[in-house]
Amino acid sequence: MEPVARVSGRMAPLDRADVDTDQIIPKQFLKRIERTGFGPFLFYDWRANGDFVLDRPEHKGAAVLLTGENFGCGSSREHAAWAIRDAGYHAIVAPSFADIFVANCFKTGILAVTLPPRQVRHLIDLATEDPATEVTVDLEAQQVRGDGFTYRFEVDAFAREMLLNGLDEITLVERQASAIEAFEAQRSEYFPTVR
Repeated sequence: MEPVARVSGRMAPLDRADVDTDQIIPKQFLKRIERTGFGPFLFYDWRANGDFVLDRPEHKGAAVLLTGENFGCGSSREHAAWAIRDAGYHAIVAPSFADIFVANCFKTGILAVTLPPRQVRHLIDLATEDPATEVTVDLEAQQVRGDGFTYRFEVDAFAREMLLNGLDEITLVERQASAIEAFEAQRSEYFPTVR
């Protein structure tokens, strides 16, 4: 996973609350086993209805997704985070997230930021009124910054460390390779070995 220190760019406003993972990536697209290729299916059903806000030309290429409360609720499918990342969003800002979804974001290299509702409303209004507005979501400073405002956010220390260093669970285990090898070398003969 690539390290994530900050995300800068335009914002895309998805002004909806309680967006569940089946809306993010519908079940019929879960047959794939790769982590890539899900972007075209992001919000598939809403896009099929036409005039979906994220399909508007002014929001194409946005790096930051803005949304309402309880984003990512529903099932724990990792595919939702994969689809968001594959569609080009590297940060999501919302008043609240489902716990499992936010964990999947961090594992996927997406910075999920929780801000108070009035600050998220300000960002959504900015992105709606002037789609060219850019922000920086700075994980090192734990700030969302734009022209004339700075919003501080909290983030889990472990998730922050993982994102800043581009680590995942496999990398954490690999860091302990010498300790694992030393333990395996001292095991009694009657214990099974893994090779």
